[in-house]
Amino acid sequence: MAVLKNIKRRFGIAAPRVAVRTHVPWYWRVLLTGVLLGLVMVIAWGTFDFGRRLAGFHQMESDKEQDRLSRQLDSLKAENEALRRTLAAAERQLQIEVATHESVAQQMEATAAENATLKEDLAFFQSLMANGEPGTITINRFRVEPDALPGEYRYRLLVVQSRQRRDFQGRLQLVVDLEQDGRPSVMTVPADSAEGGGIRLNFKFFQRVEGSFTVTGGAIVKRVHARVIEQGSTTPKSSETFNL
Repeated sequence: MAVLKNIKRRFGIAAPRVAVRTHVPWYWRVLLTGVLLGLVMVIAWGTFDFGRRLAGFHQMESDKEQDRLSRQLDSLKAENEALRRTLAAAERQLQIEVATHESVAQQMEATAAENATLKEDLAFFQSLMANGEPGTITINRFRVEPDALPGEYRYRLLVVQSRQRRDFQGRLQLVVDLEQDGRPSVMTVPADSAEGGGIRLNFKFFQRVEGSFTVTGGAIVKRVHARVIEQGSTTPKSSETFNL
């Protein structure tokens, strides 16, 4: 009875259903799937493009507009580069003009200062020539200043002969009072002026004298004496002292 029940359960009305399908190779299924996916993508793209067109968007017009904007951007870049070059050239030209203007202004200032000095010198010389005893020798504008290097000093002075037409010949002697290590000392400029030498003078109205001297060993210059001695004499005709 059990066997009969099993046969009825398998082949009777209550038996499970059986479906018979045709066998399809796997590559055909892959190909069919790809075709279906492609078709779906085409339909989707067509629907998307139709929607854009329906909304007023056109791909060709967009490409043309993008191309126009790209050309306009390139043109603006080229224009900006040209403007940069023009601006750089203008800046260089402005710098040159400013430097030229500053140089001219400095030259004008120096010329004005020189003219003022010359006018002052002219007035000074005129007053000297008009005043004083004939043949009087004077030392004017005597200055001694430290120079650029340590221990170096620069001096300048003006030797003038008042109301006289003869040539004056003589020498200028400088005597420098020093203090070194707390002790006083003396030096002459030039070094041979103590033995009858000195700075030669030969003029009719005036002579400018400029020069420099150097002290060594940390010596301190306290004062400088200038003496004008006429040729053939040992007595100074004029003297002046400058205190530092």
